[in-house]
Amino acid sequence: MTSAGITRLALTVEQLREEVQRAQAAAEGRGVIELATGVLVERLRCGPAEAAAQLASLAEEAGLTQIELAADIINQAARDRVTEVTQDFLERAVRPGSGPGAGLGTGAGAGDADRAARSSAVRMRAAENGALAADDTQAVAKSLLEHALAPLGAIAVAVWAAAPDASLTLAGSAGFSSAEAARWRYVPPGVATPARRALTERRIVRFASLAEAGLPSIGHREFPEGGRVTVPAGTGGRIIGVLEICWPDPLEPQPRQIERQIEALADLCAHTLETRPPVGSALATRNSALPDPALGELVDLADGLHDPALVLRPYLDADGRLADFRIHHINRQFVDPAGRPRSDVAGTLLLESYPLAAEQDGLFEKVERVHATGEAFRAERMTLTALVDQVPLTAVADISVSRQGESVLLIWRVHDEMARLASLLQHAQRLGRIGGFEESLVTGEITWASQVFALHGLPSTAAPVPLTRLPDQAHPDDDIAIGRFLRALLHQRRPASTAFRLNRPDGIVRHIRVIAEPVLADDGHLLGVRGAYQDISAQHWTEVALAATRDQLAYTERQAAEHNRLALQLQRAIMPPTRAPIDAAGLRVAVRYRPAEDEYLVGGDWYDATVLPSGQVLLCVGDVAGHGIQAATDMVVLRNALRGLATTGTGPAQLLTWLNLMANHLTEHVTATALCALYDPDGRTLRWARAGHPPPVLVRQGRAGVLPPIQGLLLGALPEAVYEEGAVDLEAGDTLLMYTDGLIERRDRSLQETLDHLLATVEEPTSGLEELMDHLLTHSNADTDDDTCIVGIHLP
Repeated sequence: MTSAGITRLALTVEQLREEVQRAQAAAEGRGVIELATGVLVERLRCGPAEAAAQLASLAEEAGLTQIELAADIINQAARDRVTEVTQDFLERAVRPGSGPGAGLGTGAGAGDADRAARSSAVRMRAAENGALAADDTQAVAKSLLEHALAPLGAIAVAVWAAAPDASLTLAGSAGFSSAEAARWRYVPPGVATPARRALTERRIVRFASLAEAGLPSIGHREFPEGGRVTVPAGTGGRIIGVLEICWPDPLEPQPRQIERQIEALADLCAHTLETRPPVGSALATRNSALPDPALGELVDLADGLHDPALVLRPYLDADGRLADFRIHHINRQFVDPAGRPRSDVAGTLLLESYPLAAEQDGLFEKVERVHATGEAFRAERMTLTALVDQVPLTAVADISVSRQGESVLLIWRVHDEMARLASLLQHAQRLGRIGGFEESLVTGEITWASQVFALHGLPSTAAPVPLTRLPDQAHPDDDIAIGRFLRALLHQRRPASTAFRLNRPDGIVRHIRVIAEPVLADDGHLLGVRGAYQDISAQHWTEVALAATRDQLAYTERQAAEHNRLALQLQRAIMPPTRAPIDAAGLRVAVRYRPAEDEYLVGGDWYDATVLPSGQVLLCVGDVAGHGIQAATDMVVLRNALRGLATTGTGPAQLLTWLNLMANHLTEHVTATALCALYDPDGRTLRWARAGHPPPVLVRQGRAGVLPPIQGLLLGALPEAVYEEGAVDLEAGDTLLMYTDGLIERRDRSLQETLDHLLATVEEPTSGLEELMDHLLTHSNADTDDDTCIVGIHLP
């Protein structure tokens, strides 16, 4: 290719680049105009086309371009940080001598100044529109540089994301070479750079020349003499990044309105970092983590510390600015300097609970700084002040403050143990309503603690009352007791105490205990007395209430004992612990009943074994839920009902169905388990059904096993329960056992383990059916102290 062709190609490429830039600028300008058109659609309640026409007409009448008018409309509707900056710029533009930075348009008329201000507003809104439409922080940086910073003379910009460990990640940049951006993609904690200065100092940092600052930063090789401005970018009091702006030449002091524009741009960067953090950065990892698990881990960490610790959460005002920190959690080691319980401190605000420590001692400032920058703070022997009964008390402590996500962990270790012990003593006297006194019998001087004045209902300026005048202040019936106290103390010179009723000047009667000891000289001469008064009114009335409660409890116990006695009599009348063996239709039947060990646990276990008119033998056991006379009464109802229903000649499953209907509809909602069996002597067949009850145990040829379980819900659970029926053909020598859960139930083992123990016990050799029943009761390993029923049948 010839040189002429290369020149034409370069010109073509440059022309295409300019067209792309114009198209991009037009697109961003259209974004501002479309946003303003939307505002007009809402306010004028018209269509988009009519709103666009109205915008064009208004712009023509005002002598403005459409994008300038669009910026004005957005400012009036938004009232945000960009609006404030634009309004400030406009006010200073029309008043050239009104403050710092006045005369931006030196030599220009008011119209030119107004035009410059509106141009600034357009640039800010275009930059905002480009930032909000950008897909990542890199695009945001390019938009900020092109629309807002390049007109101010800046040549490059960098957006840094701050991590919890105070490291910096380059989230986006414009104007720097790709190699330089790659070289500065990460700045470890502790490395001093202009961006870190803004992060730690939480303010705009200006450098007339980067070389004079002596700090390395991105682009320091490309623009070593250029000026730098770094601005912290944050939301809600937490700094999440830094905006760094680079000029090609040394930077002159900037007017205040320019700084406000830069601060508004930093807010845009903070919004971008908050919503679209750079991929792979520590900020992205932190923001993607859910806050609640992180908070829970921080609470667990605080609880595992041996020092007092508080977990603080930021508290924002209505404008989203950090106003205070809420005490989210305090660990067990925490002792409130003001003597309040931990429950009264948790959930309060830091400035509210510790106003002096937070403001006067600078604790709030330290916590706020750590929350904003993420850099931990530690100090030894820091003074903390707390208000105790409106009196400031100080303590010296080691302080550690660190940030975890959105929360702050505050740890302090108190060193001044004497102050702490004095504070604890003061709180103990206040909580115990006790106060000390000392009385000199030589000088007549009396010293009372502040609490004693409160106990006597006297102001702190009143004269203390001598011990010898106690009878004048006490109830007349207590004169004898006070006299004995004074004789023992003043004449017999030995420690003494007494209780009396104090008639206070305000008419309130308090029960007071006074305890004192004599102060003796070396020769035994009485110099004075010292002791303490204690308000025991609460204790006195508690004792009165306790005595009344004891009387009521004794009456209740007598009533309960009577109810249990009646229930036990009812139960034993129906089911004696032992009955003689029954021989019916060639079947030998034996029963055992063991009541609960504690009489107040009289339960609802029951059994029955009887020959029906049909010649069949009815065998059943059951267990009514609950204890006491109600359970015994319900047991009688179910037992007698089942016996009556069995005379109909129906099978066990139908009998339980009817019994379940009665438990649901004809009683006060009784719930119970039951096992019902009918033995037919002609065919030696045993038919059985169960309602939530353990199945029977069959012993055949010395081996014991549980009959296969069949379906059956406990009685009273559902009105329409279905019960299955099982059958087993008995052979000569077979033994069948039916029992309640009191025989096998244990709290520390599963049901299968207890059944295995029962089967092993059954297989142990015994001489007969009754001996087997006694053997089972003797070797039962149940530990619930519940009553137990066993029905055993043996076919010879």
